[in-house]
Amino acid sequence: MASSMKYALLPYMTALLLCARKDLESVEPLRQIILDADRNLRIDDWSLSSDELDLGTPVRWRVEKDVLHGGRQEGVDRIRVQSGDLSFTVIPTRGMNLWEARVGDVRLGWDSPVKEVVHPHHVNLEARGGLGWLEGFAEWVNRCGLASCGAPGEDRVRSNTGSIVPVNLTLHGKVSYLPARSVEIVIERGPKPVIKVRGVVDETMMFGTQLRLITEISTEVGSRSIVVADEIRNLASTEQEFQILYHANFGKPLLGDGSRLVAPALRVTPRDQRAAEGDIKAWSAYGAPTSGYVEQVYYLDLAAAPDGRTEVLLRGPSGERGASVEFSKKELPCMTIWKNTASEPNGYVTGIEPATSYSNPRSFERKQGRVPMLKGGQSFHATLRFTAHLDGEAVKAAEARIAKLLEGRETKLDKDPAPDVSP
Repeated sequence: MASSMKYALLPYMTALLLCARKDLESVEPLRQIILDADRNLRIDDWSLSSDELDLGTPVRWRVEKDVLHGGRQEGVDRIRVQSGDLSFTVIPTRGMNLWEARVGDVRLGWDSPVKEVVHPHHVNLEARGGLGWLEGFAEWVNRCGLASCGAPGEDRVRSNTGSIVPVNLTLHGKVSYLPARSVEIVIERGPKPVIKVRGVVDETMMFGTQLRLITEISTEVGSRSIVVADEIRNLASTEQEFQILYHANFGKPLLGDGSRLVAPALRVTPRDQRAAEGDIKAWSAYGAPTSGYVEQVYYLDLAAAPDGRTEVLLRGPSGERGASVEFSKKELPCMTIWKNTASEPNGYVTGIEPATSYSNPRSFERKQGRVPMLKGGQSFHATLRFTAHLDGEAVKAAEARIAKLLEGRETKLDKDPAPDVSP
């Protein structure tokens, strides 16, 4: 009788063990430290995949850490994440930037004249009158900041003696060329497993900037979206200015003759006379690669939902492919669009750039009240979702969401640069 009772209880005991295992997996993610300056730790090579860790999903996935070699990329740390038909690459050595992503046959990124993942050691930000940032420019998503972003130019800051002194700020700040001080890979288990790459980047100096970027780049296993969740923390006890701009760059196949930017724009302003040339109504249209093309830049004021959510879509030439960027206008109120449809060897690309300010010199943006402040110990948060659309139905759904944000309102087109938006 005791034996029969034991066998009768066996299914219930098994079910309890399975439930306990699921509960454990849902609350205890796997963590792997890759870099830690405080521990003097760096792991050069590491990988984990669905062959080694069962997350309870049929989607195959893999995370791999290695170090690049050769040329100007010698010693650069790289983390690659593959989840189903989505893959992306994070570069801890370069501000935790996203180098590129692929979803199916769609590449999110571009072909820069810079072919290597250039190590910051080889980049002089002050070269060419403050344009040295371009010496390594090739990422899909660059962060620009943290103390400043936008065009190079003179600004005035308080020195260690208390006096106000002139300084020359370089293009798009420093954070894209600052290596992470700590990096961790996290695999969250549960009904919807998530792969996360977390990193910390400091932009600090004595008698100057004391800002920290804390980032988490993640994807739900099987998803076609990448989420970037950033915190910028003031490490000082006194208030500081900060700026952040997300320079998301797209080339072929999404950029081509007939591609179009779909945005809920309430107002579009040309940055300069070059952008104002021709038909301002063509600000959202793209042509084929053109030798000798000179960049055009437009500043957008976007419509948003009551909760601040907004979205911008790059629709490919056929309308059957696209990529969208979703974010909160409450966090990132300004949008810059960079059109550089030059010849392919010279860098055929467009930039979609949500930010705390427009890409003007910081001194100008401050005068317009667009340079935010952080009190001592205070943090700023921004979250962006990048999604690839692989069929016409998904592209049309994104277009419908964007049209709903405008609610039938017309876009105001400034024929010339406006003094409240452009220097």
